[in-house]
Amino acid sequence: MKVMKVFLQGRPARKARRPTAFLHALHVLHAPLWIVVTIFPIALAAQAPQQPPARGGGAGGAGATYPAQQRPLASAEVLARGKTLYGINCTSCHGADARGGDQGGPNLLRSQIVLNDQHGELIMPIVRGERASKGMDPINLPDADIVAVAEYLHGLAAAGRRGATMPPNVLVGDAPAGQAAFAAKCGACHSATGDLKALGSRIPDAMTLQNFWISGGRGSGRGGGGGAGAAPAPLNPKPTTVTVTVSPTQKVEGRLVRIDDFLVTLVDADGNNRTFVRDGDRPKVDVHDPLEPHIQLLPKYTDKEIHDITAYLVTLK
Repeated sequence: MKVMKVFLQGRPARKARRPTAFLHALHVLHAPLWIVVTIFPIALAAQAPQQPPARGGGAGGAGATYPAQQRPLASAEVLARGKTLYGINCTSCHGADARGGDQGGPNLLRSQIVLNDQHGELIMPIVRGERASKGMDPINLPDADIVAVAEYLHGLAAAGRRGATMPPNVLVGDAPAGQAAFAAKCGACHSATGDLKALGSRIPDAMTLQNFWISGGRGSGRGGGGGAGAAPAPLNPKPTTVTVTVSPTQKVEGRLVRIDDFLVTLVDADGNNRTFVRDGDRPKVDVHDPLEPHIQLLPKYTDKEIHDITAYLVTLK
């Protein structure tokens, strides 16, 4: 101790400053050893740089990592529309909770594309047909609807850490009222004793049945799979086709493969892939979707009508 004191006293004087943690420990060397052992690490911890607080706010709150978890959610109206559109177009492949469905679609809550997407800019090309070769057929939805679905997925991704939830019970409607609604809105094209005969037995799962009838079977067949509760063939098996008017005397028709603001790709009658560059409204492109009536009816259905028609179709055994 004498040597240490001489060493300290022999150093030139300095301006007073805040003592370091090490000097604090030296000042207590006369104290019992257990006090030194306790105080020394506390003093070091006091001088350690403080970590910045976790990023908060937005949809994700503390611990948010991806853009979809860091920004505010869309309006309740947009989220509700996105949820409806997701249920119609996506549930059969990706599941009611977006964690993967019976037909082989991937878990969207862990998708890097969904997690890094902001307002549908990464999701939209896929919906338009960017991954058609991998089993994700293009879906003919307006840009605003695709954005609504993306916003809904962002909300699910932000809340995904709360754990899985039980799928909702869709059998809450009135079957007789559903029969009347079916006759008014669906009876012109479909029949309970014709194309929908025994539909309740063919699709025993109520959620799958509801998604099937409201979309016209659009989701069935994508992504492979099948299994218990899998939907049968689409109500209208005709594919979506497109007509490209190259000039007043030349039109090219075929099955739609992909369409976006820049390109349209089709398969012609000879099985050849044809791609045309789009520049605004040139060339003229006309999409013929056999399920267009279902798309037109979507915004006209009330929640009660959807539940009532589902309750009625379940009874078709």
